Amino acid sequence: MALGRFSSLCCRSFLREETCPNAAFSALLQPAWSGWRLGAKRHLLSEDVVKLQDFQRRKMAVAHLIIGTDGNFIKMFDQKLQRKSLLLRDELKLLLHLCQSAEDMKTARDAIYRYHAENRNVAHGEFRFGPVFMRLCYELRLEQMAVAAVTDHEMRGFFNEATSFNIAIDMLFMKGCHQDALEVLRSMRSQSVPFNKDTLMLASAVCYKLNTTESYTICTSLIEEPLVKGHFVPRQAYCFAVALALRQNDVKKAQLLFSQVMITDSRLCQNMKVLLLAASGEIEDAVALLSSAAQLAKSPSFVRKPEFSQEVLEQVLLLSEGGAQEALARETVSRLERAGQVMPRTLDDMLCCTPSPKRRAAPIMEERWRPSRRSLKPLHATLLSE
Repeated sequence: MALGRFSSLCCRSFLREETCPNAAFSALLQPAWSGWRLGAKRHLLSEDVVKLQDFQRRKMAVAHLIIGTDGNFIKMFDQKLQRKSLLLRDELKLLLHLCQSAEDMKTARDAIYRYHAENRNVAHGEFRFGPVFMRLCYELRLEQMAVAAVTDHEMRGFFNEATSFNIAIDMLFMKGCHQDALEVLRSMRSQSVPFNKDTLMLASAVCYKLNTTESYTICTSLIEEPLVKGHFVPRQAYCFAVALALRQNDVKKAQLLFSQVMITDSRLCQNMKVLLLAASGEIEDAVALLSSAAQLAKSPSFVRKPEFSQEVLEQVLLLSEGGAQEALARETVSRLERAGQVMPRTLDDMLCCTPSPKRRAAPIMEERWRPSRRSLKPLHATLLSE
């Protein structure tokens, strides 16, 4: 009775349907590259994907709605599980929005297992339980529980969209559990869940961090597969793959992958371009690119000036030693330093960067594109005619 009363009250008032290169180069580069600082452990998915803040607001609203009711919902739900009573969809939704601790999550885990066993062949409608459970694990830092659930053979079909797997991989990446993240990717593929652009980015990031022959093969295969089908590959995925190819001393492959990037005006791509030129032995071109960037030091303050990682410039200086470009390279780097165009951030820092949330159109622009009630024409056309 209490469960039914709580679930009907909260679900009606709040819960909505959740819509769902050569030997000489290797000898020079390998010591520095193998010591490349790989300390960046950040989440790679933006808030637009994880939607953690929105989920937490929902949880607060649900908690507010049940203040003053008799009994503890989670304890009563646990008792219901022990009695093996029928689990209702709205009750499970409510439970997942009330979990506040690891102990609560044990009840939630048992509940989704039971619910899936009872409703394996029943459509859940538009609401998707998988992402909600993963957001709970994300919030409470229970990445191992998330991995156990999403890779469990018994739960096949419950996590039936890419978002659940992506959130789990993002958690593992942030904790540095890259081998576990690779297992989640394998499970995702075995369950025939399609990879989206976020999955490709996360997969290439995991392979880059592992930096093994196997992970390099996996990464290049994952990048090439959508290219053959004409699908979009995000720029960040390409950059991770290029960096991994360089770490594996495959400069030709790195150049080929970088040539696929359509827009290369970002800070990361500019640093990648300099490193690729130096790695392929084109020191003159690398120094020329740096020199042109240094000439922008006298530009007005509102003109964005290229910035280069100290790590990348050290590689250029290392590879130019004993060559005709050594003196010019040192002079150019000094000019960049004086102009404040050298930053301490490593290439790894720039690679493992959380993207900013997507910008939404200003409300006034949205209003203009709505049809007029009087003329049934877009409002922007009406404004132009006035």
